[in-house]
Amino acid sequence: MLFLQSKLCSLCRSSLSRKYCSEVTQNKVKACESQNRKALGQPAPHTHPHLLGENEVTPLIKKEEYQSRRQKLVETIVEHANKQNCLSSDHVIIIPSTSKQYMSDKIPYVFRQNTDYLYLTGSQEPDTCVVITTGQSPSDHKSTLFTRDKDDHAELWDGPRTHPEDAPAFFGVDHSLPISELSKFLGSYRKTVPSSNLWYDFEGSSHKDIHRVVCDYIKDSSNKKFESPRNFIHKLRLYKSTAEIALMQKSCDIASRAIVETMSYSRPGIGENQLFAKVDFECRARGAEFLAYPPVVAGGNRATTIHYINNNQLVYTNEMVLMDAGCEYHGYASDITRTWPVNGKFTDPQREIYEIVLEVQRELIALCNQLPSLDALFECMCLLLGKKLQEAGLIKTQPSNTYLMKAAYKLCPHHVSHYLGMDVHDTPSINRNIKIEPGMVITVEPGIYVSEKSSLPKEYHGIGVRIEDDVLITVNGPVVLSRKCPKEIDEIEEIANCENTTKS
Repeated sequence: MLFLQSKLCSLCRSSLSRKYCSEVTQNKVKACESQNRKALGQPAPHTHPHLLGENEVTPLIKKEEYQSRRQKLVETIVEHANKQNCLSSDHVIIIPSTSKQYMSDKIPYVFRQNTDYLYLTGSQEPDTCVVITTGQSPSDHKSTLFTRDKDDHAELWDGPRTHPEDAPAFFGVDHSLPISELSKFLGSYRKTVPSSNLWYDFEGSSHKDIHRVVCDYIKDSSNKKFESPRNFIHKLRLYKSTAEIALMQKSCDIASRAIVETMSYSRPGIGENQLFAKVDFECRARGAEFLAYPPVVAGGNRATTIHYINNNQLVYTNEMVLMDAGCEYHGYASDITRTWPVNGKFTDPQREIYEIVLEVQRELIALCNQLPSLDALFECMCLLLGKKLQEAGLIKTQPSNTYLMKAAYKLCPHHVSHYLGMDVHDTPSINRNIKIEPGMVITVEPGIYVSEKSSLPKEYHGIGVRIEDDVLITVNGPVVLSRKCPKEIDEIEEIANCENTTKS
């Protein structure tokens, strides 16, 4: 303990303000004494050993990885600032958590953390914040985590909170203070470092009270230089670590099995709401916290509505179900779409459309070997769909690729891919015109939607098919993370067969 206390004091001597030195040192020593028995505001190895291993802040992700993420962010920002010839070499980065949202008086929605904040800290609590300050070099930075204030009454109702004395040891940050001290901390920083560059996302602020404090800080500061760190964080999030890949694989495995169970459960006359409930249950029963987004459960011609989420109709014999569903597993999402006949047997027109979509998807996944951009992948989808529809005699014979692509786009008016990770449409500030690289995870989701107004023959009207998989890009080629979810016609018919004796 004496050695630990000495080490902690050496860290504290390099802190931003001597004012907090004694408090921080005492807090860290107290944390070491209490960490093995005290409940925090989120799962920890000593309270949830079935979820977290030693030194893990969130399942599979150790505090060293969170520290490395913050270090990389600082390095990226400093490098960018140097290229821009910023007058000051000092930077302050402020990333807030999300606040609780309420559906009615005292009844909260399910809390979901700001993913940029979660990525950098591992903190799953609302009304918190991290401030990262830099010195003369990127390695000379300090992270201060602001936790919720102690409130015995609130903790009686909502459970324990992580307090400042426990946060440094658990999260691997340098210092921790109550959130009520944020304004005072920034004021002290401004006096110590009057000219610095502020990195804060003013447009996408996720917490109004913290936003107000930051606005006051800017208003009273002599230096008005500020920029959003969002794109820099997203560039880091774009490449998945070994732990993140393992979490995404598990998320895909859970969703895949849930969709298979839902296929098997389906039968003519079933309600879309029942299928929704089934996939939700199967995901949660296997360890997912919740579905990653409101699922599409579209029977019959409702599958031609791309974002159909009403899920309140019945599905009859000779109709198909298009289900777009995924789950969130310890902060990481899956996103899978399958289409199947509710009675277990494709009609000839359904089979024909399905085979076209499946063939196109196979070719697009293979094309990922060449590391195209997502936009290039989309153009390839349109051309491939157009050619295969023409070969099937479903659109006019024309030699022009432009004609084929336009005809296909009318039948598939959405992009074929997006980045996937902590969010379903992950890292949205990253353009889809950059080439994909190893470490990225993307979706590949071609589809064909034949509305009642389509020029295709009438027997195809009302057919909607989409097949979507989650794909990890590696140096050895694409790896389909959702491979455990069957998509071959024979497999699907066997699973969904309404004569299957396992059906109730």
